[in-house]
Amino acid sequence: MTNSVEETATRIWTDILRPAAGHEEHTFFALGGQSVSAMRIVARIESELGAELDIRVLFEDPDLAAFRQAVGEAVDAAAESSAA
Repeated sequence: MTNSVEETATRIWTDILRPAAGHEEHTFFALGGQSVSAMRIVARIESELGAELDIRVLFEDPDLAAFRQAVGEAVDAAAESSAA
């Protein structure tokens, strides 16, 4: 995963979930994540990175590191699909 993908994923996570300082690494649900915020995150990943993130990833209650990894995998899969 490129640094820009990781940075974009982090920005989307913090823009939508608004973690308090020092709480950025908390899990999706610990940060107040719910279905509306999950849909907003998925839509932003698609519009900003051109990748489809399965919303179920968020309902598995990832922390920021796991979320970034899932986004990186989605971006890689999208790149492979477009190359084929």
